[in-house]
Amino acid sequence: MSTPSTAPDDLFIIGGGINGCGIARDAVGRGLSVTLAEMGDLAQATSSASTKLFHGGLRYLEYFEFRLVREALIERETLLRAMPHISWPMRFVLPFHPDMRFENDTPTSKLMGMVMPWMKGRRPSWLIRLGLFMYDNLGGRKILPGTRTLSLDGTPEGAPLQDRFHHAYEYSDCWIEDARLVVLNARDAEARGARIMTRTRVTGAEQRDGLWHVTVEDADGTTRTHVAKMLVNAGGPWVGDIIQGKLRLNSTEGVRLVRGSHIVTKRLFDHDKCYFFQGTDGRIIFAIPYETDFTLIGTTDKEHTDAGQKPECTPEERDYLLNFANQYFRQELTTDDVVWSYSGVRPLYDDGAKSATAATRDYVLTVDQSAGAPVLNVFGGKITTYRRLAESALEKIGQHLSLSKGEWTAGVPLPGGDFPVDGVETLIADLRAAHPFLSDRWARRLVRAYGTEAAAVTGSAKDAADMGIAFGADLTEAEVIWLMDHEYAARAEDVVWRRSKLGLRMEDAQIAALDEWMLARAGRMGGAA
Repeated sequence: MSTPSTAPDDLFIIGGGINGCGIARDAVGRGLSVTLAEMGDLAQATSSASTKLFHGGLRYLEYFEFRLVREALIERETLLRAMPHISWPMRFVLPFHPDMRFENDTPTSKLMGMVMPWMKGRRPSWLIRLGLFMYDNLGGRKILPGTRTLSLDGTPEGAPLQDRFHHAYEYSDCWIEDARLVVLNARDAEARGARIMTRTRVTGAEQRDGLWHVTVEDADGTTRTHVAKMLVNAGGPWVGDIIQGKLRLNSTEGVRLVRGSHIVTKRLFDHDKCYFFQGTDGRIIFAIPYETDFTLIGTTDKEHTDAGQKPECTPEERDYLLNFANQYFRQELTTDDVVWSYSGVRPLYDDGAKSATAATRDYVLTVDQSAGAPVLNVFGGKITTYRRLAESALEKIGQHLSLSKGEWTAGVPLPGGDFPVDGVETLIADLRAAHPFLSDRWARRLVRAYGTEAAAVTGSAKDAADMGIAFGADLTEAEVIWLMDHEYAARAEDVVWRRSKLGLRMEDAQIAALDEWMLARAGRMGGAA
């Protein structure tokens, strides 16, 4: 039985990824009433399957996407200040290649091919220097250090690499815990008055008398109708399906689905810097320190034809990444070194580019009023520019709805991020002083996840037993209760693969026991998973 909600919202957002949650936060902070529906868990699709970087996109300079790169470079430091617990600076090591060649399908490569046809494969050092000079100066960098030249002979950075590499460039970008970024935006939106509904599938929407009537179905099969003045279609890979299937709009705009796959290996080097490697095919990959004991390698760019098909790292993509890394690392990597892999689908705007690699990473926002009530469709975007995308979305929304104030999110911290960029070590020390039973590793993980809210997770615990059931890998009942009560977690996979990556350290039986406990608690509390 469908029960209509009492009063129309200003905005109904479809999709609980970074774009949907970022728009919800910005919109409710400008006085709009907002409801967001996500068919699964927050960040369940693309937004938890990124390369985990806040970066300008050095390689996008080759495609002359200067506006996108400049915006992303500016955002790095804006975001770093707002979430220093889940984001932090990282230095990137780009080795000089001894047999530098140049051959790919970028506009730059075509120009170079005409001017210097003998160059094939990788980018020449002068071109890299030019790109890094622009990278250092396009975005008004203040916090992050600039580019320098680095010797690889007898240095920690050179130790894991093959002997033929002697020098490298070193530049700055930032790490980001992508899925936590989504959850914290949702939490802040809800704290400001938004309604966040997870595991709530939109089954249809129709316009009547200038309003959208949106039908949703909960996990238990209950259906309801929500009424809103305007829709935001932030469905990510499903944005096209929502336009055609749910809203039944006659739109010619489309999305290009590009699969990016990653592999995780045991730790390959003993420092905290990332490697930026170039391939003979013109592509690049990163090798990044990951969760203390691992190395993250990615990504690929492969066409993905069906949003409904769960993306997986194929054996071919895994082998591609291994072979790519083996062109640089001293240690020969094999499939036995891969401990985990994941894949996400990037919903890029279909700009007609010849290859997946060349397709624009910029976002495109369009408003469709053909049904009689407006809907904003969100195509593409990068996690680094999510906040600016939200501001751009509100510019368009403001043409249809009355906003109480202008841009406000720059520099406003997300939950747990209200401390200085260089304050992590102090927070860790304070947490350990208050709870001496915490190891440095345990306390560090809690601070990196929850920032100033880590103290609320641990509460008044005097010893580990006070934290309740130990599920494995320092995950305790107290933390799981926090995640269920404050961060929308309902199942074990939400906890161990999105709110954290503790699944890398937990046994299958431990994860199953956690899931059973969470379902039982939800039942006692009257919730549904």
